[in-house]
Amino acid sequence: MDDDSPMTRWEHRTEVPLAVGSLLFLAAYAVHVLAHGLPEEGREACFAVIMATWTVFLVDYLVRWRLSGQGPRFVRHHLLDTVVLLLPLLRPVRVVKLYDAVLRRRGEPRLPLYARVIFYASIAVLLLGFSGALAVYQAEYQAPHATIVTFGDSVWWAASTLATVGYGDVTPVTPLGRTIAVAMMACGLGLLGAVTGSFSSWLLQMFSRESDERPPGS
Repeated sequence: MDDDSPMTRWEHRTEVPLAVGSLLFLAAYAVHVLAHGLPEEGREACFAVIMATWTVFLVDYLVRWRLSGQGPRFVRHHLLDTVVLLLPLLRPVRVVKLYDAVLRRRGEPRLPLYARVIFYASIAVLLLGFSGALAVYQAEYQAPHATIVTFGDSVWWAASTLATVGYGDVTPVTPLGRTIAVAMMACGLGLLGAVTGSFSSWLLQMFSRESDERPPGS
């Protein structure tokens, strides 16, 4: 797709609004889940923000579907976008894409590729960990025989799950909580693989450069 296509222009124009909407969605959801003593008017306001931002995400998805000219194939070719639309808690990760786009508009990124992968993966881990902790806490804290009864428990569980450690001291007991756990395990493995793979490639590149610069016979 050329850089001047309607879909590319649409994506450039909506990068910042969608990133802001993603953060608003996460903030409203966090208040809705954590503020147990919030008045009913406040909870309704949070729910209104959640629904309004999700509607914006839906409109963006439909517009890009229309501009792509792919018809039903758009869903298959943009499977991640479809998943994020259905699971909007993953939307804050879009901030990583926005940050990269801002750097590119100012010229070439200052960090090399390997450092950028590690940096972006770290941001993604923080956002996914916080979102997953919120979702699991909402699903678990009132469940019978639950071990995740505070948000602190949920954050500890999310950290150990994304790190692929899994101590087992706190675990989800509800079907929804376990479904979220499986998704977070997959994300943790993928992000860990991206970081370790990039770091290993960087080390190999450095050692290869040192070998090339070493004088013959040394």
